[in-house]
Amino acid sequence: MKLKQKTMSILLVFAKEDAQSDGFWWAADKIGYKCYIAHNPETAMENYLDKHPDVVIIDHRNSKHFDAEALCRSLRATESSEHTVIVAVTKRYALDKEEPSFLPSITAGFNKRIVESPNISMCMNELLTLEYGEVQSRLKLSACKAVFSALDNVSDAVEISSEDHEVQYVNHAFERLTGYSSEEVLGKNSSEIVKNDRNRPDLNDTINSQLKKGKYWDGIYHTRRKSGEILPSHCHICPVLGQGGKISHVISIKNSTTDTSHILKESTEFNLVNGGLHGVPRRKESIARIHSMTIEAPITKVINIINAAQESSPITVVQALDKVLEILRTSELYSPYFAQQNMKDNDPMTSDLVSGLVSQNVKRSLTPSYLSDVNSNSSGKQGHHSHLHIPSPVTSSLSQVPDHIQEILDKDYTWEFNVIELEKVTNKRPLLYLGLKTLTRFGICDFFQVEESVIANWLKLVEGRYHSTNTYHNSTHAADVMHASAYFLERERNKAVFDQMDEMACLIAAIVHDLDHPGRTNAFLVNEKNQLAILYNDQAVLENHHSALAFQLTWKDDSVNIFKNLETDDYKILRQNIIDMVLATEMKQHFQHLNKFINSINKGCLKMDETSSMSGNGSPDSTMMLNQLSAPENKTFIKRILIKCADVANPCRPLDVCKEWGKRIAEEYFLQTDEEKARGLPVVMPVFDRKSIRIPKSQLSFIDVFINEMFESFDGKVTITITFAELSFFFFFKYLV
Repeated sequence: MKLKQKTMSILLVFAKEDAQSDGFWWAADKIGYKCYIAHNPETAMENYLDKHPDVVIIDHRNSKHFDAEALCRSLRATESSEHTVIVAVTKRYALDKEEPSFLPSITAGFNKRIVESPNISMCMNELLTLEYGEVQSRLKLSACKAVFSALDNVSDAVEISSEDHEVQYVNHAFERLTGYSSEEVLGKNSSEIVKNDRNRPDLNDTINSQLKKGKYWDGIYHTRRKSGEILPSHCHICPVLGQGGKISHVISIKNSTTDTSHILKESTEFNLVNGGLHGVPRRKESIARIHSMTIEAPITKVINIINAAQESSPITVVQALDKVLEILRTSELYSPYFAQQNMKDNDPMTSDLVSGLVSQNVKRSLTPSYLSDVNSNSSGKQGHHSHLHIPSPVTSSLSQVPDHIQEILDKDYTWEFNVIELEKVTNKRPLLYLGLKTLTRFGICDFFQVEESVIANWLKLVEGRYHSTNTYHNSTHAADVMHASAYFLERERNKAVFDQMDEMACLIAAIVHDLDHPGRTNAFLVNEKNQLAILYNDQAVLENHHSALAFQLTWKDDSVNIFKNLETDDYKILRQNIIDMVLATEMKQHFQHLNKFINSINKGCLKMDETSSMSGNGSPDSTMMLNQLSAPENKTFIKRILIKCADVANPCRPLDVCKEWGKRIAEEYFLQTDEEKARGLPVVMPVFDRKSIRIPKSQLSFIDVFINEMFESFDGKVTITITFAELSFFFFFKYLV
């Protein structure tokens, strides 16, 4: 809680101004405190009620002019004195003279005494001690009063007890829930008050065990009311740690809406199977049918629990849960909803870009729809397969790599590696050279138990099926994605989570993820009724084609079959991983994969951090965190985001490389738009019109929508050390032309 401390104010009560009163006055002035002075009890009381000072300093050196203790009692009798510090200035006695007791003054209401000394420095030190000691403590007490006032007005039952379970506070909701007044329970043992036989015998021991570890306990707890009635309620119990890390208090919060909690608990334990809720006719038959199902998916169980909770909930809760059920019954739970109208109003370019990338088809046609029904193979007229021949000779071994190529390859361990340079010196064959070096570094020959020549032959075959005529989706892009994937895999966190099978899957998926890409988007292929779109039912057309073709080509010839010596089970696992990662690169599913990653990985790790903080450890146990990340389903989420980040990492590369990739992708989209207009097909991304496009703006829109959050989320828990300073939005506008 943030404490707002205003400038401290002081009221001096001295019958006559002397060196002592002057000392306090000038000390307050030097520090910057507000200071008032009164010369008699009547004026002092008026000033006190009007100014509400934090500190009152009363001259208690003699009683000739007024009775200091009587004045103190009068001040304490006012309503606002609870948070005021009252100080007495007393005489300085000689060392050989006995000093009278200060106890009567304490009884009168004084908090502290200061022995007279007119020295201004001494007065300043005393005032500073008061501000950072007594006054700040009073401020905290005032804040506590606000907190307790809030607790008295919440609907959940709150109980605060000592470490020995002696009740020290209960709120009004607790009184309503249990039937006991606060006077009846304060000072009593909390477990004895609500003791009943409905709770498990070992439940209190379980709760105490959690509390001693500094952790909270959460679950259903049965409470016995004063009338003897026993009610179940959802209960959250947590410790408050005091000095030395020991428990000073225990806080118990019970949800007073007990009926819903009771039903939720019963439905969780599947006590409703083959029957409805007795005595509750509403929706009884439908509930019975739902719970009589013999096969239940996880989402079905969730819906069943919500249906059960609705049975005895208030109408407002029922209506809210109906909306929840409506959302849960949709097929794409992790797909975000884009407010298209708002997006268009704010930024038409971003809206068009997002629509084009995440939609299969966009209903924008320049001519009547019947013109779109043209020869489905027409996009092939551009001779996409004329590139299949790779000029000889090419290397089949790392030992045969020419020096000028090796010089570039030597920098492949850095994020600043320039794959465009490698493309130039290898005559557009960067994938073969970089792939052979990278895969060898990760031990591919030992893993697959094949010769290096098989790996080289496979890379030649794969690179040959990339379209060199594509400005962007070519083997250079595949090499770039593989390099980024390798870079991510070598980060410490990923090395701890992934085994060699995972690494091989990531690298191979990166190499083949755009295999035989025609330089057109999925939406284009669907709109032109391409044979691939028909084959794959308009679903992830290219991604399905890339992965399927990769395995078809590999198994056709033994000289390129890198999988031939794998055990059947290992091959199945590897194949499943590769396909899953390639399919994850489809932009239509971008937000689903990202949201799953955030909810399963980032939030899971964050919850561990919070739990560790509550336990006093400060950071989660590394073994526990590693086990969490290494779970098969979590590794799948991480691998999907890894290849997605690698696939669109261009904006995070050095500026000159980033600019080149920006030009290349724009040119490929220009060509698609040109063809769509020429053939009367729906224009998937109108923003990419070479006559009106602003490339910097298109790149920034892509970064804002797709890049920022994904890289931030991935970097947050999987430790990718990418220098985002390399990506300067201002440089885009200045240099990207």
